[in-house]
Amino acid sequence: MSSDTAATTGSKTPRSADLHPGPGFRIRLDFPRLDAETVAAFRDFDTPEISDQLNRLYAIDSDIRCHSGAGGKLVGLACTVRSYPGDNLMVHKSLDVAKPGDVVVIAASGGRSNAVLGDIVSTKARHRGIAGYVVDGLIRDLPGIPADFPVYARGTTPMGPLHRGPGEINYPVACGGVVVNPGDVIVADDAGIVVVPQQVARGLLGRLRAQVEGNAAYLAAVRRGEFSNAWVDTQLATQGCPIDDTAAPTDTW
Repeated sequence: MSSDTAATTGSKTPRSADLHPGPGFRIRLDFPRLDAETVAAFRDFDTPEISDQLNRLYAIDSDIRCHSGAGGKLVGLACTVRSYPGDNLMVHKSLDVAKPGDVVVIAASGGRSNAVLGDIVSTKARHRGIAGYVVDGLIRDLPGIPADFPVYARGTTPMGPLHRGPGEINYPVACGGVVVNPGDVIVADDAGIVVVPQQVARGLLGRLRAQVEGNAAYLAAVRRGEFSNAWVDTQLATQGCPIDDTAAPTDTW
């Protein structure tokens, strides 16, 4: 049947089934990378400390939590994947793109139906030296995921994905309410996940080190039970908070 005949008889394949090269269906094989020493230095700091220095705006949604590899810290450069809801073609391809030590960040639109990652991909990733996964969506086959391989996700499901596309690798994504660019530093621990924009990473390390040194004596005193809450009263007074030191009247009926 000719294409003209197909069009007039209504049997033509819908154009919505086409995949168009470009935005939404593209792969970038690499990105500018921080040196390994700078990335590794973030292991010395907990995510709350890092979040504070980023003005509390770069912490990923706390619903995305650790499901395997608990007790360890996940640190690495972000290899970003954007997957179509319920599909993981690009997740499979990222095994060939991510470099050893990378954290693969999968933006699956927070999908609550199909998983986009399971035990097979996780086992392959571990063999490839990938540091772990952060998934804004669901995973499956949790018992089969290597116990020492960190996988953070919104939850688990038995429902597997399709493998058709579209999707993207190594372009900016939104993961748990935070924009993640390829090459940003991902730091995850038992307290949560933070994203360190690559361009501020070195300066941030300097501030973190200074903070730790400056707080050492204060924290030691707190642990001994030596502290004052005077700063709280100062803050309340500055903002004009009334404080009534009389006993409240007893309710009567």
